[in-house]
Amino acid sequence: MLKRSSRAQRILLPLLNCFCIVLLWQYAVTHRWISALSLAAPFEATRVAASSFHILLPHILATTYATLLTFLLSSVGGVLLGALLMHWRNFRLAVYPSLIMFQLLPKIALAPLFVVWFGVNILSRLSFASFIAFFPIVLATLAGLRATDPLVLNLCRSVRASPAQIFWQVRLPYAVPLIMSGLKVGMTLAITGVIVSEFVTAQSGLGYIIVFSSSNLQIDLMFAALGWVSLIGLAFYGAVLVLERIVLAWLGAPMTGGMSRPGEAVP
Repeated sequence: MLKRSSRAQRILLPLLNCFCIVLLWQYAVTHRWISALSLAAPFEATRVAASSFHILLPHILATTYATLLTFLLSSVGGVLLGALLMHWRNFRLAVYPSLIMFQLLPKIALAPLFVVWFGVNILSRLSFASFIAFFPIVLATLAGLRATDPLVLNLCRSVRASPAQIFWQVRLPYAVPLIMSGLKVGMTLAITGVIVSEFVTAQSGLGYIIVFSSSNLQIDLMFAALGWVSLIGLAFYGAVLVLERIVLAWLGAPMTGGMSRPGEAVP
């Protein structure tokens, strides 16, 4: 009963919170506490989203496609680079400081530079969005692979386990929780990068619709596009959560014995 109650609370409380926010928002705009030119009423934005769905559909598909490609590219590249940094110490010592430096850069300010490099096309959008989503996945993978309990590693070496066996049967199960956390962050940054790149380079996509509608003071259309962006983001984030459950079930219960040292220096 307690588990069922806890699950119901996790579902009902966020829904109740959102419902109260929407009602307060609608009431504030309807009674002109807030100008409709500044904040569209949620019911009006929903009506516009439904009535203009045939117009928005190609842009929804464009943003969804770009987000999916961005997430796949950044995930595969981030996990592979994190594993490489883990297993090649000299490479880690040479590259890790540069990764931190790039992580500290204001990436949104670099969007015009990607236009110069790749032109006004989908390649520049994918490159920029992957650039934003890539680094958290790398760092999470590296931290997860380094979190393996040293006692377990010594035990594996004592029974002469091969490096491949240690990686697949020990290090990877330890790393999965942190890797999946990095993928969740990467997913949110992927759609952020796609929308920002569409602000700069695209003639399609929900980011383009947001810029177009705001420049024409079509605030209801802008909020309709923002609503679709939120739905796409929630759908992809939910897919990552499902993937996490599948991976953890496949590998067995996550091992966390070596994760008690979060402040350990990576190099």
